[in-house]
Amino acid sequence: METVQNPTVMNPRIAILGAGVSGLAAAKQLSHYNPMVFEASDSIGGVWKHCSYNSTKLQSLRCDYEFSDFPWPDRDNSSFPSHDQILDYLHTYAMRFDLIKLVRFNSKVVEVRFIGDQKPTDNLADYGSLLPGQPAWEVAIQTQESESVQWHSFEFLVICIGKYGDIPKIPSFPHNKGPEIFQGQVLHTIDYSKLDHEAATQLLKGKKVVVVGYKKSGIDLAMECAEANQGPEGQPCTMIVRTIHWTVPHYWIWGLPFFLFYSTRSSQFLHRKPNQTFLGACLCFLLSPLRRAISKFIESYLVWKLPLKKYGLKPDHPFEEDYASCQMAIMPENFFTEADKGRIAFKRTNKWWFWEGGIEFDDGNRLEADVVVFATGYDGKRKLKSIMPEPFRSLMEFPSGIMPLYRATIHPLIPNMAFLGYVESVSNLHSAELQSKWLSHLLDEKFKLPSVEDMLEQTTKEIEVMKKTTRFYKRHCISVFSISHDDEICRDMGWNVLRKKNWLAEAFSPYTSQDYEKED
Repeated sequence: METVQNPTVMNPRIAILGAGVSGLAAAKQLSHYNPMVFEASDSIGGVWKHCSYNSTKLQSLRCDYEFSDFPWPDRDNSSFPSHDQILDYLHTYAMRFDLIKLVRFNSKVVEVRFIGDQKPTDNLADYGSLLPGQPAWEVAIQTQESESVQWHSFEFLVICIGKYGDIPKIPSFPHNKGPEIFQGQVLHTIDYSKLDHEAATQLLKGKKVVVVGYKKSGIDLAMECAEANQGPEGQPCTMIVRTIHWTVPHYWIWGLPFFLFYSTRSSQFLHRKPNQTFLGACLCFLLSPLRRAISKFIESYLVWKLPLKKYGLKPDHPFEEDYASCQMAIMPENFFTEADKGRIAFKRTNKWWFWEGGIEFDDGNRLEADVVVFATGYDGKRKLKSIMPEPFRSLMEFPSGIMPLYRATIHPLIPNMAFLGYVESVSNLHSAELQSKWLSHLLDEKFKLPSVEDMLEQTTKEIEVMKKTTRFYKRHCISVFSISHDDEICRDMGWNVLRKKNWLAEAFSPYTSQDYEKED
C-alpha cells in the first residue's frame, strides 16, 4: 500500500470511526465539536446495513430500541421491526439532527498511530488530558478512489467500528478435511447477507444446505432456507449445533411481561453488581433462591411452549446465564413448525469436518450437502487489533483477557481514545447513547476521570461479577446490572439516578432510553 507523502491533514479535534448505531449516537452528542466521522461503506447503519438478511428483525420492541430524543412514530407497535425499518429510523434520525454532513463515506480506516506525549502509564496515577490542545492520534484513511492513504490528525478518537462484520470467524480443520476438499459451495453469513432476495432464494432452493451454528444468525438463515424449499422439490436444512442457548418466542412468560424479571429497578436487587454495599450483598444472597426460581420459572415456560426436548435443544445451563451474557435469541415465528415438517433438522456434535460430498461427524456418520454456510460470528478482536499500534494492541485485553472499559467507554491504559459498542447490554442503542452523553460531559470537563488504578479496579469488579454470573462472561455483557451501571453514569454527570415520576413506577416499570432524555 502506498502512503501519500504530503503533510498530515489537520482536522477537527475529534474523529469518530464508524457510522453505525454507536457512531451516530457519538456524532449527535459530540456535534458541538464538529467531529469528523469516517465510514468505510457508502451508507450509515453498520450491521443493520451490511450484516442483515432479508428476514432479519430487531429482537427488542421499538420502545426498547430508540434514541431518547427521537421516539419511533409507532413505538407502541408490538411487532419487531425489520432491518429495513431500522435503517429508515436511523436515516431519519441522522437527517433530523443534521449528522450526515459530518460523515465521510467510503473512507476506510486502515491504521491509527499515536503521536501524543503520554505513554501507557506505569504509576497508574493520572489518565491525562483528553483534549490536550495538540494532535495525539493520526488516522490513515483509504478511499475507494485511490490505492494510497492519507493521514489525518486528531486530539481524540472515538472507536465505533463494532465487534461484528468485516472479519468472519471460521473454524479450523485438520489437513485435507477443510472447505478446500468440499465440492459444493462454502460461504459465511457475511457473504449471504450481501445477496438480494432473489439471489438468496436461488442459492438455497432445492439444495441440501448445512448451517453451522445455533445463534440468531444461524436460526434466521435456517428459517429462510425452509421458506425457500417449500413444495415437493424442497430439501431439508440441517443445523450443526455445538453449544445450545435458550431461545424465546416472545416477551411474555406465563402471562407476565418479561421486563418484570430483569428490567426493573426492583429486579436489580436479585443480581450481583459491582460496588455492591454489604447490605446489598446480604440482600442479594438472601434473595438468591428467588433469582434461581425466576430462571426456573422462565425455563418451564420455554420448555412448555417450544419443543426443545423433542429436538434435543434444551440447554443444560440456567436461562439466567444466557440472559447475563446477552445470548438470548428470539425464535422466528413458525420455526419449529418447519422443523416438524422436516424442513429443518438438527445435528448435535462437537467435532466435524468436510469430505468431498458434504460433512462428516466424529461418530462416523456423513451428511451430504450442496451448500455449507458458517453462522459462526465475527472476529471483533482481530478487527480492532488490526488498526491499533503497539504497545496498545497488546494492552487491549490486559489484564483479564477482556477489554477493560471504564463506564463501558474508556480504556484506562489507552490515552485520548474512547470505545463505544464493545460492551453489550439489554439495548445496545440505549447504552451507546447514554455512554455518548457521558463522554460529551467528560470532554466538556464537567467531571474528571478517577486514577488509572481506580478505573482498572472498577472494570475488574465488573468482570468478576460477570464471571460469577455466567460461564459465557467473555462476551462482556452488563444486562443483569444495566440499571445500576446507568446509575453510575448518571452520578458522574450530576444527574438524579431515580428517573421515574413516582416510587411505584421506579420499582416496577421498565427502564428505557426515554427515562434518560434530559438531566431530570
